[in-house]
Amino acid sequence: MTAVPHFTGDASPYGGGDPYADYRTADFPFTHLVDLADRRLGAGVIAANDEFFAERENLLKPEPAEFDPERFGHKGKIMDGWETRRRRGTSAAEPHPADEDHDWALVRLGAAGVVRGLIVDTAHFRGNYPQSVSVEATSLPGSPSPEDLLAPDVKWTTLVPRTAVGGHAANGFTVDAGQRFTHLRVNQHPDGGIARLRVHGEVAPDPAWLAALGTFDLVALENGGEVEDASDRFYSPATNTIAPGRSRKMDDGWETRRRRDKGNDWIRYRLAEQSEIRAVEIDTACLKGNAAGWAAISVSDGADGERTEILPRTRLQPDTNHRFVLPGPVRGTHVRIDIFPDGGISRLRLFGSLTGEGAARLAARHEELGGQ
Repeated sequence: MTAVPHFTGDASPYGGGDPYADYRTADFPFTHLVDLADRRLGAGVIAANDEFFAERENLLKPEPAEFDPERFGHKGKIMDGWETRRRRGTSAAEPHPADEDHDWALVRLGAAGVVRGLIVDTAHFRGNYPQSVSVEATSLPGSPSPEDLLAPDVKWTTLVPRTAVGGHAANGFTVDAGQRFTHLRVNQHPDGGIARLRVHGEVAPDPAWLAALGTFDLVALENGGEVEDASDRFYSPATNTIAPGRSRKMDDGWETRRRRDKGNDWIRYRLAEQSEIRAVEIDTACLKGNAAGWAAISVSDGADGERTEILPRTRLQPDTNHRFVLPGPVRGTHVRIDIFPDGGISRLRLFGSLTGEGAARLAARHEELGGQ
């Protein structure tokens, strides 16, 4: 585990104007990976020992934390994050909390997977952030309750050892655990507030679940699909195109800047594993004056394999879900969608099933990661 970079200490008191003007952050090497704690994938903060000042659920809000200097409630300042009360010692002679005293929250990942990096964001917690944080992870089958997770026989793996953090900062940590996890325990020592938690990594789907489904969306995030590259991420990330559900607003899809050349934009995806694709959906929901004009899709078996066109350049309509049944199943591991000339799509769905070879590789990977 390495913190890159490392922020510590208080931020200056809020002095008016843009509250993010003095926010401390950096470019972290893992943020291109999916957020396994995205609520759209089904993530949730299922328990916390204390949330006196601010609710635990705020940790996983998708948007940046907001700050209103005039917003107070009957308990005090209302913060957009998870904030616990101030801990105290046992007596007047021992007024300070003990070294082992801490607050915790249990987080269910929306998609089980391999964690590659975390961001513990203390935005707007300038003097009331935790002195240090630590993060542990475990993997349990099914839908365990908080009591199940807190049972003494549950094995927790340390992803982030107790580490000092800074206020009003994005505190980033790289992780190299190499296992599949389903839940996290976030600890703040001894107390304080955390605005947001981001858990970046790679989805590791359950092969038994995919086998039971038979036909499923081969490129969906929750099933192990991944965006490998894209020509343009100017307005919104390409990963949005394989997020769950339909887009509910324009920036919930993928939109590129306006081209002034004769080129076109594209996204390259890796499927859950080698599969046979039988049907395609291209959705332009909420993209009305900026939807792509045309789209084409090609498939390759292997990242560097020869590409086969499965959908020729086809006209797209704004704010419309387009469905295409292929003449026959097409085998592959990677898919590329080209849009012409620019604009955006909100979702791409590729329906089919794993090949025998793909299912075997997925099962072997699951076992390697310690999946249950």
